[in-house]
Amino acid sequence: MRFTFSGRPALLIIRRMDVPSPAVQQPVPLSVQRRVRGLVFITVFLDLVGFGLIIPLLPFYVESMGGTATTAGVLLALFSSAQLVATPLLGRLSDRVGRRPVILLSLLGNAVSMALFAYATHVHLLPVLFTSRLLAGATAGNLAACQAAVADVTDPESRAAGLGRVGAGIGLGMVLGPVIGSQLHAWWGEWAPPTAAAVLAAAAMLGVFFLFPETHPDHGPAKARGTPGRKKVRLAVALAQPGIAPMLALFFLTFVGMTNLQVSLGLLAQARFAWSEREVGRLFALMGLMTFVLQAFAIGWLTRKIRGFTLVLAGATLMGAGLACIAAASHPAMLVVAMVLVGTGMGMLQPVLASLASALAGPDLQGGVLGIAQSAGGLARVVGPVWSGFLYSAVAPGAPFVSGVVASVLSLLVAGALRHRFPEARPPPVPAKA
Repeated sequence: MRFTFSGRPALLIIRRMDVPSPAVQQPVPLSVQRRVRGLVFITVFLDLVGFGLIIPLLPFYVESMGGTATTAGVLLALFSSAQLVATPLLGRLSDRVGRRPVILLSLLGNAVSMALFAYATHVHLLPVLFTSRLLAGATAGNLAACQAAVADVTDPESRAAGLGRVGAGIGLGMVLGPVIGSQLHAWWGEWAPPTAAAVLAAAAMLGVFFLFPETHPDHGPAKARGTPGRKKVRLAVALAQPGIAPMLALFFLTFVGMTNLQVSLGLLAQARFAWSEREVGRLFALMGLMTFVLQAFAIGWLTRKIRGFTLVLAGATLMGAGLACIAAASHPAMLVVAMVLVGTGMGMLQPVLASLASALAGPDLQGGVLGIAQSAGGLARVVGPVWSGFLYSAVAPGAPFVSGVVASVLSLLVAGALRHRFPEARPPPVPAKA
């Protein structure tokens, strides 16, 4: 099962919605399943393309409005903070009123926030830009609702493949978005990427409004299956389970390291190599491509052949090596190598960490533990951008990435201790993306 990318990724926070099988089920017609999965893929793809259009360029926008790397870090942290608070609320709202209204609300909020973003580039006012990202974070619930919609209409045997379709839309969106965004910026100026993102969100909203069926068990075609429930797990209960506290630390350390890329990579590439938004966008697309390819074609085989914590050690090593390359980069080629390493490491870490947390929690606690684990990642996306921006502005352009290397080393120590404690631990097989 695939993450959580910020998100809206990278910033992006994706909450996994584990829906236990109800006692009595009647299968949803295959035609409805195909329709929902196809529309979910298109909706998520358009949303993540729009997200990818602006995220690699965000530090440049902040800089053009008089801000610094620290300002960019605070802006990203504001988005993640709003998302961290809003996502569980929107999840509960989707349980109450249905998936379709929440998806529509989230896409509307995204379209309006991107329109505000475009306006901010016209008037060059940071408060307008901050307002747009706050609104985007507060309405960032469509990815989780899309995951829940797929779970509503699929049985346990086909659910992984259905959720893999969501992951495929995320991956493709994050590959194409940065490339398209950097090209639009080069051709038509700084207003073009957020305007295109607003148009894509509006198009997705219209598609959902006219074509998307309600899937919630109490409102739509899954009604006959019964209403599934989710067991709530207290933090103290989760931490009492063997291995769970170190797993939460791994989630936090992994995403703290990742936030450095969103805040400081573009600014470092500009400062050292005079790169423009176009080259930075291509770097992010390369990272997304590596993550997508590994998760689509290799991760299932890897989880069947290699012990879980060995995969975590490999992923953390690759990620740390990539961040070290960025910190020490004296030639543009080092940034290219770095993104290949980081993209491969993240593609390995994200699904394997979630699967290991699920395995250690056991069937009775896995839903709650995964929710807490995603919250640990969300907290990292609040703390990490501010820390990264501070290090870039106050110490040196390479300092945030040295900090990321330290986080990767700590991850290696934690994962090594867990491998020694649970030598036979393997993640449940992670299916290739459908």
